[in-house]
Amino acid sequence: MKKNIKFVIPFIIIIIIMAILFGIIRIQNIILKKIYPLKYQTEVEKYCEEYKLDKLLIYAIMKAESNFETNITSGSGACGLMQLMESTAEEMAEKVGYENYTKELLYQPDVNIMLGTKYFSELLKQYDDNIYLALTAYNAGIGNVAKWIEGGIIRQDGTDIENIPYKETNNYVRKILRDYRIYQKLYKE
Repeated sequence: MKKNIKFVIPFIIIIIIMAILFGIIRIQNIILKKIYPLKYQTEVEKYCEEYKLDKLLIYAIMKAESNFETNITSGSGACGLMQLMESTAEEMAEKVGYENYTKELLYQPDVNIMLGTKYFSELLKQYDDNIYLALTAYNAGIGNVAKWIEGGIIRQDGTDIENIPYKETNNYVRKILRDYRIYQKLYKE
């Protein structure tokens, strides 16, 4: 009987340790899902499907841009969840055939996500599905990306994002890529 106890006690200890670790991992995932939520799922899924985008990347962009706040305006005038400039939003509204567009509509999640995902899909097309360059252009503008590529500051394949000369854009791209990886780990299907 004593022999059996020698084997049972370590087995029980292993089970207890595994239960504790599983609980910690589970709690960590619950906390991370509060920090990295899937807000506005209906709209995000609808427009990501329409424009063939990875919804987890769009969530990472929305988190970085507005932290899912709808009525937010940046110091430069970017509006809403995906922080669109009015001129960009007007151009995208025209492309999708959205009639009666006004700036105030950018604070409505459905409109903002529709125009933001359309814009990001346009950037991906322009940069041959290069996420690095599309994210850089989303933040710093197409003109700056073209200038940096022409000047040899960044490569056309976007693999040297550490060379982005605007500190804000450099940090922005890194933050979204980090958040995108976190979203992928938390919500892998």
